This record gives sequence, C-alpha cells and structure tokens, in this order.
Amino acid sequence: MNKQQLASKIWESANKMRSKIEANEYKDYILGFIFYKFLSDKEVKYLKANDWTDEYLPYVTEEDAETVENVQKNIGYFIAYENLFSTWIAKGSDFSASDVNDALSAFSRLINPSHKKVFDNIFQTLETGLSKLGETSGARTKAIRDLIYLIKDIPMDGKQDYDVLGFIYEYLISNFAANAGKKAGEFYTPHEVSLLISEIVANHLKDRTKIEIYDPTSGSGSLLINIGTCAARYMGSEDHIKYYAQELKENTYNLTRMNLVMRGILPDNIVTRCGDTLEDDWPYFEDNDPQNTYEPLYVDAVVSNPPYSQAWNPTDREADPRYARFGLAPKGKADYAFLLHDLFHLKSDGIMAIVLPHGVLFRGGEEGTIRKNLIEQNHIDAIIGLPANIFFGTGIPTIIMVLKQRRDTTDVLIVDASKGFAKQGKNNVLRACDIKKIADVVRSRVTVDKFSKVVSRDEIRANDYNLNIPRYVDSSEKAESWDIYASMFGGIPESELRELQPYWDAFPQLKQALFVSDNPAYCHLAVEDLKAAVFAHPDVSSFIAQYRQAFATFEAFLESELIDHMTTLNTAREESVLSDEIFTRLRGIPLIDRYNAYQQLDEAWQSIAIDLEIIQTEGLEAIRQVDPNMVVKKKNGKDQETQEGWIGHVLPFSLVQDALLSDSLAALQQKENRLNDIASEQETLLDELSEEDKEANFVNEAKDAFVAAEVKKALKAKDAAPEILKVLRNVDALMTEEKSLKKQVKKDQEALHLLTKKTIETLSDEESIKLIKDKWIAPVLTSLTDLPNAVIHEFIAKLEVLCQKYETTCEEIENQIRETEQELNTMLDELTGNEFDMKGIAELKKLLGGE
Repeated sequence: MNKQQLASKIWESANKMRSKIEANEYKDYILGFIFYKFLSDKEVKYLKANDWTDEYLPYVTEEDAETVENVQKNIGYFIAYENLFSTWIAKGSDFSASDVNDALSAFSRLINPSHKKVFDNIFQTLETGLSKLGETSGARTKAIRDLIYLIKDIPMDGKQDYDVLGFIYEYLISNFAANAGKKAGEFYTPHEVSLLISEIVANHLKDRTKIEIYDPTSGSGSLLINIGTCAARYMGSEDHIKYYAQELKENTYNLTRMNLVMRGILPDNIVTRCGDTLEDDWPYFEDNDPQNTYEPLYVDAVVSNPPYSQAWNPTDREADPRYARFGLAPKGKADYAFLLHDLFHLKSDGIMAIVLPHGVLFRGGEEGTIRKNLIEQNHIDAIIGLPANIFFGTGIPTIIMVLKQRRDTTDVLIVDASKGFAKQGKNNVLRACDIKKIADVVRSRVTVDKFSKVVSRDEIRANDYNLNIPRYVDSSEKAESWDIYASMFGGIPESELRELQPYWDAFPQLKQALFVSDNPAYCHLAVEDLKAAVFAHPDVSSFIAQYRQAFATFEAFLESELIDHMTTLNTAREESVLSDEIFTRLRGIPLIDRYNAYQQLDEAWQSIAIDLEIIQTEGLEAIRQVDPNMVVKKKNGKDQETQEGWIGHVLPFSLVQDALLSDSLAALQQKENRLNDIASEQETLLDELSEEDKEANFVNEAKDAFVAAEVKKALKAKDAAPEILKVLRNVDALMTEEKSLKKQVKKDQEALHLLTKKTIETLSDEESIKLIKDKWIAPVLTSLTDLPNAVIHEFIAKLEVLCQKYETTCEEIENQIRETEQELNTMLDELTGNEFDMKGIAELKKLLGGE
C-alpha cells in the first residue's frame, strides 16, 4: 500500500484502540513508539551497512564497548539487540510491558554526550504515560503489544528514505489536531498555512547557501520543517539549514525534537530548548561555560504561530532589549510580545512571519503604540488576512504578518485572502491556487483589485496607524442593483453590460453581434439562441484557437519532463517547473485565471508525486506490481482484515482495462447493462398490475426472492385472469434470465479481475510507459483543455442572468396581477354559501378590486 493508504489504516486502527484515552494524549504514545521504531531501524540499517548480518545482530550488546562507542559516534545513541523494536515483535507472546520500560531506560543511559540535547529525556512523555495504558501489568502489555503491532508495517527498508514515515507522522498529528478541538492549537499549525509561510520566507532566503531558522513556539515543529524543505528547493541541500526550536510544554517539546530528527535533519543542525519564550529568552550561553560561550541568537528567519492573546506579565520588562525600542504589550494580550521577541532575534537581512489574531491590526492602547513604532521604524512588510475557521478549534479571524529588520521601501503590502478557500468539514482550507496566488502577490508586491494593495506610510498615518484590512482592500462582492428605467420599460442597461468589459475586450466584435441598441443607454438581445451565437462567433473561435495553439506542444513537454526523466527528476521542484511553464503559455491569453489552471495541475500532481516516489525508490518494476486489496470485515462480531482481490501498486485496474482489455470490459458492461434493463422491465410489468391484482396473486415487490416464489405460485394456480397470467409469465421469464445472468456477470467480473492482474504483471516496458502517460498526462491535459469552455460558459451564464433580469417589466407584472385578480373575482362570483360565507367573499372581492 502507498503511504496515504498506510496512514489511513493506522489512523483507523488508532481510533479503534484508543478507548477512553483522549486523542491528544494518545498521540503521545503512538508517535513515541513510531519514533522509537525509527531510531531502532536506523541503527539496524547502520549496522548492516557496516558488515553486521542478521546472524550476528543478537551479539549487539551493551557489554561490547567498542560497538557501543562506534554506533554512538555515528548515529548519536545506542540500542542493544534485546531492546530493538524488531526484537519486541519477534518475542511474540513473550513480550511484556517491562521490555519497553527497560529499553527506554537504557536508551537514556546510552546517548552520545555530544547528542545529549537532541535526545535527552525525549521519551519522558511516553515513559510516564505507559501506566495509563492499563491498570495491571497484563493489561498494559496487551495495550502496548497492540500499539507496536499497529505500526510494525511502516516501511523502513531505506528505499523510502523515511519520507513515508514523515508523511505518516504529519498525517497523524493533523488528524489528532482535528479531533482535539481547542487543544490542537498547542501543537499544530495547519499544513496549508505552514506551506504559505514557507513559500514567502523561502523566497526571501533563496540566494543563500547557509541559513538559520527559529520558531520560538515550535509546537510539533512542522512549521520549521516546512520552511526548511521549501528553502532546500532553492539551496539544493537541507544539510546547510540550522533549526532552532523553543517550546514551553514538555510533551510538545519532545514532539518537536522527534519530528526534526525523523525528517533526517542532522543532529548538529538541531538546537532545541524547553522553556517559556516570553519569561525566559533564548540563552546566550552554554550552561556549563557561560563566560566563553556568550553569543546572542540572531537568525535568517523567524516563524511562529503563538497562542492567541495569551496573558503575560509585562512588569519590570521596560529594560528588556526585546521590547525597549517599541513598547510593552498589555498584560491581557501577549500577541505583540511574541512579535517583538521574534523581531529581536532577526538578522539585519532576515525575514519573519507570525500568525496573529486580527485584532493586532487595530486595537489601541499599548498595542497601538507598538504598531505605530513598528510602522515608523519601517519593519512591517506585509499583512495577509486569512479565511475564518482555518485553524483547528477556533473560528477567529487570523492574519500572517511579515516583518523585516531592514527594508528598501516604506510602504506596506496588505492582502485580503479571506475569500479564497475550500470547505473541508467544519474547517476552511487554503487550496494550492490560494497559496500560490498569495505568495506571488507578496513576492511581486502588486496591487490587485479586491485582493491586495500596496499602501503608503502616509496613508497609514492618515488612518492613525490602523491597519484593519477593509480600510485598504475592499474584497466584498458588489451588491446587486436594479435599473429603474429597465425595470419599467424593459431593455438591458449599457452600464450593466460594461461590468463585463474584460469579455468585450477579449471578444471586440461580439457585443454588437449579440445586442441591438434602443438608445444610448439601453439595448436588447438580438439573437434567439444566446449560447449558440456566442460559441459560433469568430472572436470566440479565435480565443479558443489561441489557447489551443499555446498548449499545442504541452503534451510533448510533459512527456519530456515526467516520462523521460521519471527516475531522476527532483519531485520537490517539479511542480514549480510545470506551473512556470503553464504560466508562460498563458501570457497574452485573456480571461483564463492562471491560478485556476495551477489548481488543475496541483490536483493531478498529488497522484503523480506519489507514483514518482514509488518509482524512484522501488524502480520501474513497481509499475508491474499488484498488491493484495485488504479490507476490514466483521467476523463473529469482530473486525478482521481480509484480502478482497488485488489492486495495482501504481496502475489502477480500471485504467488497464480501458486501455488493454476493452473487449472483455465491453462484454461485461453489456451484461451489466442488461441486468439493469431486466430490473427496469420487471418493475414496468409489475406496475401494470393493480394493487388488488398483486394482492390477489400474492405478488409483493418488497424482496426479489419473495416475488419469484409468489410468481411461481400464482402461475401454478392458473386461476388468475389471462392478462394477469401473461404479465406473470413475462416477469417469471425475466427473473429466470436475471438469475442466470447474475451468475455469469459475477464469473466474468472475477475473470476480468484476474486477467487484469496478469496483464499488469506481464506488461512490456512500452506498455508500462504508455499506461503511465495515460494516468499522469491525460488528466492534466483534459482539465487544462476545458478551461476556455468553462470561461465562455461562465460568460454566457452572466449574460443570461442579465437578459432575464429585465425580461419582464413592472408594467407587465402589474397587468398579470390585474388579470389574475379578475379571474379570481370571476371564480368568486360562482361560489355559494351561507350568510357569513358570502360576506367574507364580498370583502375579499373588495380587496382584490383595490378598494
């Protein structure tokens, strides 16, 4: 199974096992064991690379001082054979909870002194929490055994380079966050927000060969890791990035360290600290040698998502160098205290990005003073308003504020990105196109209507340093208005047609072909079939032809990029290469939203990237591989995993059937269609019978089996009317055909399934490549090819709404009302009743007459 399937399986199993333990707490156990497996397998991999075979691994003991020292020196820790994760699994029923306690205790004792800060007490949360997994030793053993068996299938063969594990780790954290409500904010920044910040920060650092980044409220460490991953795409190596992380809560701090280590970051590049960022600033010295190691921490980038509006104590902080230049944040809201802390640790050419509540833009008092000082001293570079409900556990509006120590301009870029998102459950999420659009606007610092504005410092001063986004960017939709003249006399206002000016600019002759002028201000539709007229117009045809010409060679480009280099291309960079190519081809083509085009690419890319990872780590033979399709089914009241056929490791069965087994597939589909027809014909025949006839002849449509039995019974009785017997005979014939056909369809389905499996396993190289092209390239081309038609359909829909808006005038509506009143009055005249009825009808007629 691929990494997404594996992650889903683990999450599903974890939910079943969790019982009464809260998700946020259970996370610590499962992720702790995943991390121990990572370290354990990493040591085994190192030993095997240095001539230790499976036969000799049992001799890896603590008593072998030379081996202990060698392993410690090279990976930073030592785990004896008896304490390896794989040994726990091998013990089977002999495994006990004490094995884990002994192993974790030994790990702490055998850390290389030079790696003490990375690994010291990293399993403390797991160790102290094991007792909660059961009231007795037996119960704890069972719970722990279930846990380690749950994660034992995670691939650690070295081919994946632990990216699969990192993915699962992030997947679990995000899922636990989604299910932990407000607690989620303590350790997780949504992946999409993290990616957006990463794009902005990495672009600023792209020309550097070595960088240092710092997160003073690191949580799970995902924000730091994404910054590093994004920056490495520009730098070419992750080994030249140093990570500083500080976190207050110990269990979350341990999570930070685990995540950094598991992402393959060199231990020498990991510097972490458990402490209160505001109360106890990053130490400038080593505890064991404060005098000779004094060195302030200044980094290339600071990123943070601190707790919103947290209370803090600003007493006696006036002299703190972090706050002295700008002012002290108020006691009840530490937002600006975190911001100023981040800014203080920034190098002169560095960049910082911080997530904050919307209120920091306009609140007064001490915060207003700090905001004014930041603006006057030219540190605020950009403000990005995010959609609501984007963070787990809170729906409050949030922003990303980007600051720098030194800037070339004095303006501030303000972006209102609150309208661009997709709904996902209770939360909103930034789409790939939203992230790219924001990052591009920040990179180019441009004003975009209803989205962004470059605001001068003078304008901000004129607004008394209030940075509330709606003051500068109006992203609201225009309220619908009605033209009085058109409402009374009909016609289409030229003023409303002008609101579609981008379309008229793209199709300069189309407007006069569609509309006839009534006077300088109004016109009417001159064609009967608006849609046909638009698509038939030469301007529209030329637009479609221009687009197709721009992408005429795109298929060849995709083949060259993806197919010819599938085993060697840099997957992390490739999506940017493809998107740049799409944007280049779209230059000069009107109306097409390039970010919509990017979204189409990204949706296809998610599947392509997974396939590329598999092919690059497992080789081209992976294309010809099939895997057991494992499903969970109930058996004796318990969920059991069982195999249900096969699935392609890379190639979907449906794709192979469409491409190579179309005759067999068509024959099967023909039989399946006939089954549907039989059901429909049977229903039609039975509908010919009245309910009385059905009841008299024991025909009940509730169950097929019951219908068949009762039809047979009624036919044998032969006492029904001839026309009823005819219907029942036809129904009986259809049922006989259906029964036989169902057996044949099931047999054919199984045969086609096995034939597809064999076909995949015996594909030639040429067939494999052709199918990969069908899977990767065809969806991208199809979605991009549809864009011009989608634009034109949207344009036609707007025209139709506009034409229908004034199609019926107020005078016509008034006439219709009068006619309806007259008809109703006539009908009322025909009514009869008692004295009171007639008085009521008379009064109603007065009302209808307008009296």
